[in-house]
Amino acid sequence: MLNVSAALRRAMECNQNRIAIVAGDVELTFEEAWKRGCQLANAFLDMGLQPGEKIAVLEDNCLEASDFFLATAIGNFVRVPLYRRNSALAHSHMIGHTDCRAVVVSEEYAHEVSAFKDELECLKHVIVRTGNYEEWLAKQSDIEPIVEIDIDQPHLIRHSGGTTGRSKGMQFSHKQWMRTCRDWSFFLPRMEAGDYGIHVGPISHGSGYLFMPIWLAGGCNILVKKFDPEIFANLLEVHGGFTFAVPTMLSDMVASSTKKKDFSKLRGIMVSGAPISPATALQARDFFGDVLYQLYGQTESVPVAGMGPKEWFSDVPGSEPLLAVGKIMPYSAIEIRDDNNNPLPAGEIGEIALKCEGQITEILNEPELTKERLVNGWVLSGDVGKIDKNGYVYLTDRKDDMIISGGFNIWPAELENVISSLEGVREVAVVAEPHPRWGEVPVAVVVTLRGKSPSEEDIISACKVQLGSYKRPGRVILQEDPLPRTPVGKIQRKAVRELFWDQDTNIHISGA
Repeated sequence: MLNVSAALRRAMECNQNRIAIVAGDVELTFEEAWKRGCQLANAFLDMGLQPGEKIAVLEDNCLEASDFFLATAIGNFVRVPLYRRNSALAHSHMIGHTDCRAVVVSEEYAHEVSAFKDELECLKHVIVRTGNYEEWLAKQSDIEPIVEIDIDQPHLIRHSGGTTGRSKGMQFSHKQWMRTCRDWSFFLPRMEAGDYGIHVGPISHGSGYLFMPIWLAGGCNILVKKFDPEIFANLLEVHGGFTFAVPTMLSDMVASSTKKKDFSKLRGIMVSGAPISPATALQARDFFGDVLYQLYGQTESVPVAGMGPKEWFSDVPGSEPLLAVGKIMPYSAIEIRDDNNNPLPAGEIGEIALKCEGQITEILNEPELTKERLVNGWVLSGDVGKIDKNGYVYLTDRKDDMIISGGFNIWPAELENVISSLEGVREVAVVAEPHPRWGEVPVAVVVTLRGKSPSEEDIISACKVQLGSYKRPGRVILQEDPLPRTPVGKIQRKAVRELFWDQDTNIHISGA
């Protein structure tokens, strides 16, 4: 198997004069982009950074993001992406616990990390990309450095999204990352030279799974700084190709009344990163057409399940594809485990255990957590769900999100699926709030479309009818403001839950 650098180089050599990168008004051929990557890699080496050392980066999607992506592969540095909407404290944690020697930062975010050089013993360089970056880069040698790379050496450290607590570092070797990127494109139509990959989500996270497959196919990666529904729709109409979207992006496009366009050039939207409600999936299909591909997994082991539009929106006896996260992939394995870590038969609900060729082998600097989560070659996901007889995988909820009310177990996702299907609902999060008699009860925070809001009674009644009397919200909060999001666009359930709990005293904060 090729290492990441060798694979990227081969694609460059086969597509030298094709357009590889578009960022704003700038277009780069494969050869031009590669030379810039070599220049930045040589700059790192001239600073005294050694192959194998870790370099963090804080940036939006931009031309320089391509430089960094390629330079770290060329120089065999370990890429450690930070998330631009994280706090400075979160940045410090990610840099410190991964032992980064340098951080590269866009000028607009420099104030968030500038003090770290004095605060973190490991950090030797804070490299701010100022207005003279192009002039500085041009002075560096564009001759590819000779670096020995073993496919089992670290290539990338990605951090868990941090929706439920402090982010954990997941380290991928060259071999693991090559296998992961290969599997991400398995369910998609074959990528070919000249195809486009449109990145409106950060390539530091989910959209980054698409960057390398597009490059390796001889396609063009279009880097867009920030997600805007209208701009996104225009790019998909003009260029088509492939893109990545978390479910909130799709619901935002529908909610923003973005004008439907001609998406005949669009070949595939990779939907992942969080569960998608049936209502959002159907609305997105109506908007974009049959181009939706759902993939499931976790940072530690991804992807392990998936399906394309023909399966997702089909009628299958014994299955409900619209409620599933996909079918088990041919090169992966999924089992449902009981509380004693024993496999359960089809249809039984338990913890989802994952296995794939690209999965991590440890959670960085977390030996106890590694022992808990990685057991006998399997990743214990913390997700709760089931597998039906046809191999469809259903995600019930996160183990930590379960609400226990009066001795009954209530999974928030059950209520969220019912509520999200109601007319006028844009998004919803169901969390626990304390109750003097029942211990805790569900509360639904519902974001509605302007002028189309269902009533609190409508919502409670729908849950009661479809799920039963005890699986209904104790109360409903209606609002038009979006729910809090993580740096990568997921609904931040932990932040919603904290609105109703005083962390120190467990006293309900009335009216929060």
